[in-house]
Amino acid sequence: MSACAVPVGSTFGKTKETAKIVIIGAGVSGIAAAIRLLEQGFKNVQIFEAEDRIGGRINTIPFASSFIDLGAQWCHGEEGNVVFEKVKDLDVLDRTGDFAVYFVRSNKEILSEDQAKAIKEFMDEIEIDPGCEGSVGDAITDSYWKEVGQQLVPNDKVVAKEALDCMKKYICTEDACDHLSELSPRNYLNYEQCGGDQNLSWRQKGYWKFLSVLLNASEEQPGDQGILKGHVHLNRRVAEINWSGDGDLTLRCWNGQIVSADHVICTVSLGVLKEKHQKLFVPALPAAKVRSIEGLKLGTVNKFLMEFEEQPMPENMRGIAFLWLEEDLKELRGGQFFWLESVCNFHRVDRQPLLLEGWIIGAHARYMETLSEEKVLEGLLWLFRKFLKFNVPHPKNFLRSQWHSNPNFRGSYSFYPTYADELRTGRTDLGSPLLHVSGRPRIQFAGEASSRRHFSTVHGATESGWREADRLNEFYKGRAEN
Repeated sequence: MSACAVPVGSTFGKTKETAKIVIIGAGVSGIAAAIRLLEQGFKNVQIFEAEDRIGGRINTIPFASSFIDLGAQWCHGEEGNVVFEKVKDLDVLDRTGDFAVYFVRSNKEILSEDQAKAIKEFMDEIEIDPGCEGSVGDAITDSYWKEVGQQLVPNDKVVAKEALDCMKKYICTEDACDHLSELSPRNYLNYEQCGGDQNLSWRQKGYWKFLSVLLNASEEQPGDQGILKGHVHLNRRVAEINWSGDGDLTLRCWNGQIVSADHVICTVSLGVLKEKHQKLFVPALPAAKVRSIEGLKLGTVNKFLMEFEEQPMPENMRGIAFLWLEEDLKELRGGQFFWLESVCNFHRVDRQPLLLEGWIIGAHARYMETLSEEKVLEGLLWLFRKFLKFNVPHPKNFLRSQWHSNPNFRGSYSFYPTYADELRTGRTDLGSPLLHVSGRPRIQFAGEASSRRHFSTVHGATESGWREADRLNEFYKGRAEN
């Protein structure tokens, strides 16, 4: 889609020194855009953030004796990854190492080493054919039964199917879909994986370390605004962006504040755009933009964090994944803990020996968010008793994330559903700016969902903020040259 142009009238006489820029959202894309704009010589740059903190879906908080990340957690890749490039000389990342996952059935049986190896090799080597029709779920199911299913347990399709269902849930945690039958092949074909280790972990300081480097802020104080002090306004949720006419844009905040701007960079999550765009933008957004918002999806992936007096997992066990027997699954679905079906796995946390971390996906993750912490923990301890031969005691501390129920996010990270294929829309449409007919950007869009090749990642979100800052800089550079 070409950028959307709007009617023109008056002459625009602003410069980098006088142009008023408002960035909506102080996640990493908004922070990256603001810093780049200030570096490029823009003087009036303000960020309006609805939360009481900066960082967006990077949320590093104190837990146990260190810090944990409730949101983004790993640096995915090294080559061509702007996050890695920023911190590679600081010795703050650890490599994945050997990840010994045990696949456990709901009758407490553990799959053999050969079976576990076959599952992991299949997952590591998943490739989607560019000519693939249907969903990723269709492609993976077909490939699995051809390549792996018969190898897992000869003449026993029951265990093979349990393993496939477990594997599908694990893939859903990576791609944020509720189920693979809604995931478009474009999620694989359009994503450009950065070379190198895909799960580099932060050495105790969490993902805040990256933000502290960007901001030149204190690494010991998550939330320090560093070089953006004075530019960030917290608890400032925007209710309306009026972009009618061809003059200033007018922003109305929920607290009644009215602000005018020459340029707005909107970095709110795709989930917020889905829920709010009809009321947020006056007049309504162009049809192509609406189609992209409605076609793409922001999935829900939540995590559980537990601290113990002593690590309950045996020394040789790094993580566990859950395989449900059919009869146990039927019983589960009829009881109060039905949501546990979508708990994918639990594993140790790097450099934090007393912690366990677990993952849950989709509709059951959204339901879990509505329960009390006590009820969630009751369910998880029941799950451990059901699957494990060793005892997992009541933890000292427990936390869970709630990304969907937070009105400022409404989900975790984005993916291409097959519905976007039907609408013939995608991330280029989402990221295209609304331009004045003269070429002046009026409303711009950034965030991980707008990244064409690195969506669902922090490096993709960071790049998108720089992209929109550079777009404004090029506009003013062109005017200066003329």
